[in-house]
Amino acid sequence: MGDIKSAFGGYIVCVPRRVFLPQLFDLASLSNRGCKVAFAFCALLAAGCSGAASTPPPPVVSPLPTAASPTMTTSASMNGAVNGAVLVTLASTTQGATIHYTKDGSPPTVASSIYTGPFLVASNLAVSAMVTAPATTSSSVTTQNFAVNIPAGTLVWSDEFTNSSGSNTQPNPQVWTYDAGPATVNNELEDYCAWNSSTVPCSTANPNSFVGTEGYLHIVARQPSPGVYTSARLKTQNLFSLQYGRLEFRAQVPEAQGFWPAAWLMGNSIATVGWPACGEQDVLERVNAASTPDWNTGSIHGVGFIGTKLGTRYNFPSGQTAASWHTYGMIWSPGSVAYYVDDPNHPYVTYTKASIATLSGSVWPFDAGDNFIILNLAVGGQWPGPPDATTPFPAEMLVDYVRVYTN
Repeated sequence: MGDIKSAFGGYIVCVPRRVFLPQLFDLASLSNRGCKVAFAFCALLAAGCSGAASTPPPPVVSPLPTAASPTMTTSASMNGAVNGAVLVTLASTTQGATIHYTKDGSPPTVASSIYTGPFLVASNLAVSAMVTAPATTSSSVTTQNFAVNIPAGTLVWSDEFTNSSGSNTQPNPQVWTYDAGPATVNNELEDYCAWNSSTVPCSTANPNSFVGTEGYLHIVARQPSPGVYTSARLKTQNLFSLQYGRLEFRAQVPEAQGFWPAAWLMGNSIATVGWPACGEQDVLERVNAASTPDWNTGSIHGVGFIGTKLGTRYNFPSGQTAASWHTYGMIWSPGSVAYYVDDPNHPYVTYTKASIATLSGSVWPFDAGDNFIILNLAVGGQWPGPPDATTPFPAEMLVDYVRVYTN
């Protein structure tokens, strides 16, 4: 109910219809003026006080703010980019922002790749990005065209593991981060130790990864006590990623019962879609002691093809082993992943979308976005089995360089 102002300057309170007027007024005792007031009151009741509540106006809804458009910066020398290639960094000032981007000129959507860190641009393309965030509408799109015009076969990124300090040093923290703690996959036995970690069983006095004075990355498997093993797993996740190109690792690996060295890649999308949907590319991978012939395996994994479904063994020439220096390479193109050892002109296997066509439920993930690099030396696990009395500790995997070339 509401108050209605009368023509006489006062206020008359509206009452429900069920209240009978004579209950409020003794009409016989009213003066002429009183009657006039009463009849005015009745008219007002009829006109605006029917007893039904009026419908309130709808609330005023303020439009959602628009997320700030992402910024896009490039560096020609950051984290190893060379010869005209650049690393692209995206950022947003919007709180809680998620940045979606494309590299094919198409407008980004919420289904596009999610930005996790700097990525390599070494070919002519257009990067487009937008921001989404809680309680906002999507930002406008930021686009930058890149015309780098780099010839095929050109070195465009590398970590050479140079060290002129005179003592062992930390791997470049702008490129490499770590998985740390007890292994949680494949029934492996090691604890992974980050740089300078003193978390037991890790030791700063006996590091599991460092760049030596000779210019090699050392990944060291140790046995600090019976049945306890430590090692290292370095990765470029959130610091550097790439899509397409020719990637090389020059490395030598330990060969003994229980050792499982690897150089490989996983999709940045692992943070949102998980494994194996993110895709996995294994460039260097083998287990246990040397055999005759000795070997390396190149494989790919994704939804519908995990395990040994798409893995191919490369046999070294007679007299060679993986304990010697070799170059392990991948040639990655749209719809294709090829692997080679020592000679990029002669891949020993090429996988394409046709390779998974007969595998039920399989999905090719290698054209969906950028991937990051992983280097590790595992101890034990369901593939190699545990170390035994013949397994030497400490043992180390050495990496001379990691390089990326244009296709």
